Formats: sequence, C-alpha cells, structure tokens
Amino acid sequence: MRAIVGAVVLVIALEVAHAAPGASTATRFIVFSAQPNGLGPGQLFRVETTGTGLEQITTGSKPASEPAFSPDGTQIVFARLGSGIFRVNLDGTGLHRLTSGVRDNYPVMSPNGKLIVFIRVYRTQWRVYVMSAGGGAQRRLPQAPPAGRPSWTANGKSILIPAGGSLAKINSVTGDVQKYFGVTLDPSTSQTATVSPGAGTVAFVGRRVIKGPPTCGESQCPAFALYLADVSGAHKRLVANDTGPAGWSPDGKTLVFVSRGALTLEVVAGGARTTIASGPHVAAGDAPPAWQPR
Repeated sequence: MRAIVGAVVLVIALEVAHAAPGASTATRFIVFSAQPNGLGPGQLFRVETTGTGLEQITTGSKPASEPAFSPDGTQIVFARLGSGIFRVNLDGTGLHRLTSGVRDNYPVMSPNGKLIVFIRVYRTQWRVYVMSAGGGAQRRLPQAPPAGRPSWTANGKSILIPAGGSLAKINSVTGDVQKYFGVTLDPSTSQTATVSPGAGTVAFVGRRVIKGPPTCGESQCPAFALYLADVSGAHKRLVANDTGPAGWSPDGKTLVFVSRGALTLEVVAGGARTTIASGPHVAAGDAPPAWQPR
C-alpha cells in the first residue's frame, strides 16, 4: 500500500539545475530511502525531479533501502535489512520477495530486465551473485573478487564493481576479471561507488582531510566527502562534503545524492544544484538514490 504524503517543497540554489547548460531536462521520478516523519525504519519514497509528487512507496517494520529501477522504469528492486531483496511497482503495488538472505544487498537489474545482480556474504566476504528477475536461479559468480555495489555495462555482458581498492570489470557469467581501471578507491568507504551510464566516470565516497585543532581526542575525527573521477583515475574532484553516495540521471549529466537530510541534484558540468526537501521525512544518505530511466 502506498501512502500519499503531500506536496514537496522545492528549494532552488543557483537557479533551477535543470535549466542550466548541460543539465538533465526530462521529468522523471527519483526513488530514495527516508524515515517517515523522521521516525522508525527508513522506507522508500518517490518524488519527481521537479520536486512535486512526493509519495511513500513501502511500509513495514524493517528498513527498505538501496533502490534500483527496472529498465522500463515501472518497477524497483531494493533490499530490506534482515529480510532479503524485494521487487515492487513504482506505485507501491505488487510487492514480491525475491531472496531470503538476511544480508543480501545492492540489487541492480540488467539492461534487458531479465537478470538481477547483487552482493551477498559468502565465507565472510561480499561476493557477486546473479539471479533471474523473478528471484530464481540464484548463483554466485565464482571467479569474481570480493565486491561492493555492482553496475551493469550497457550491453549486459559485463559488470563493474568496486574491488581491491579500484574499479573492476568482470564477466557477467563467470565473474572473471576482464580489467582493473586506474581509479583508486578506499575499500573502507567505496562499497557504494556508482558508475555513470556511459561507464566513463565513477562517483564515490572517500575520506577528506580536516584542518584545525583535534576533534576526537588527540586527532581529527574521520570525515568523508563525495568525489567524481574518470574511471582511469584522472580528473578527480570534490563534489560535496559530509554527504552520501550518488546516483546518476539516465543521460549521465546530473548526480543525485542526499545532503543534510534532503535530496540534492548537481549538474556534473558546472556544478549547479537543486535541493528537493522532503518535508517531515528525513532522507537517508546510506545508499545511492535511483533515477527513473524512462
């Protein structure tokens, strides 16, 4: 059952990001996790990129997070902590449980919609698994290294994963490593790294340096930021401090992430931002929001 939660307030910074040169212009939905009214476990919400049409998609006693769209934009796969992976229609109907692994995470549908890749703990390490879109034929890719959130290549023949302090391209059938890219990723913070639709740029959370007097005893407290870099490792730049991982618009021109409890859209070329406030619902920054592909 879905709950209509009212209109969302749109706060514009540096003019409307979608009107800026290089911005994504089509109006679609973004799905993200938030605490309803700031209380209880996080649930999935949807909102249009214009900032209107905010609705709650899921309900329940356990957190729902890590959403990803089906290729046709009508369904969402997501993880529910302690319960497994689920699929649901964008309007909240048709909820279906796909797995029962209590630590199954980061489901992502293949470009043709027939498969779902996800990660699951196997012998103390996060490993890559693939299953049918209906949850059947779950199997581990035996040659794949320990991994973070997976991303499909456009042809569905390969999967990109944060692995071994870098970004790896693996065979989608066997898991054999086809290539390690040059970008350097911190294994402790980059599990949620996402790759642009064109597979040329990676967005990831990493550590940042704090200047000034110690904030944790005799040293600085750990601090983090969102970064962008070419998959080769070139042109690394800071996007935002103290924020969560980012999702991508379908055209790769705009990032979406949670900052200070609200969704933020940032144009990759130029940095113009739009903030979509979610009213009393506190957006979670633990996983990349999902942008509807069509």
